[in-house]
Amino acid sequence: MSTWFITGCSTGLGRSLALAVLARGDDAVVTARDVAKVEGLGDGLPGTALPLALDVTDPAQVTAAVAAATDRFGGVDVLVNNAGYGYRAAVEEGDEADVQRLFDTNFFGAVAMVKAVLPGMRARRSGAIVNLSSIGAWVRPAGSGYYAAAKAALEGLSGSLHRELAPLGISVTVVAPGGFRTDFAGRSLTQSAEAIADYAETAGKRRKENDTVHGTQPGDPDAAARAIVTAVTSAQPPAFLLLGSDASEAVGGVLDGWRAEIEEWREVTLSTDYAD
Repeated sequence: MSTWFITGCSTGLGRSLALAVLARGDDAVVTARDVAKVEGLGDGLPGTALPLALDVTDPAQVTAAVAAATDRFGGVDVLVNNAGYGYRAAVEEGDEADVQRLFDTNFFGAVAMVKAVLPGMRARRSGAIVNLSSIGAWVRPAGSGYYAAAKAALEGLSGSLHRELAPLGISVTVVAPGGFRTDFAGRSLTQSAEAIADYAETAGKRRKENDTVHGTQPGDPDAAARAIVTAVTSAQPPAFLLLGSDASEAVGGVLDGWRAEIEEWREVTLSTDYAD
């Protein structure tokens, strides 16, 4: 039996994952900014749920939540940084305060959670950290620059963290989902107040009032939850896991394009070395 600590369990993938973990008999710390939304989560399932109020941007709440998890279950075996939300704006349209809040939640909040659980994991020489990213960090659509940047930052940090923790018996997995039928592109999605007309045909097409994708995404959040459990509980958890057929196709296309451009500019790349 393992103890999972999952942020952002009120809806969507976080809630599906919490239910999947509890159904298999594991314990789970299930968190949301409004704890009422996770009260009773897992009733009737074999695992034990500990509902906690948690805003990952509040250092005191992060410390208190991890302490409560340790007091109840003896420690955290798996941390899943799922809390986050989307923000759409052309780069020029982005509001400074909005962007700061986005990074505080999607990046710095995850960092705070990692740092809070690591002392216990290091002491036990075991554990798993799962950081939810997005294919946006790879595809980088017009209108999602700030969100893509926040997730790219999380992926970069996770790569270094993976190398730091592997010798200590702690795995780090980045999970990059494609489109899933959750609240992410609905209620949870925010955008800039300003819309500049010159970006109407690029970033403007992704504004909420013009986006018709919500509710038609190919991904099943319950299936995604099962995939994450499979990855985390494997003998060697992956460092990077795509979720969804659209994610596989999109990231594969990005990699092919990068490789082609690298080869196209290879001579210029190599020309920058000293000529011995």
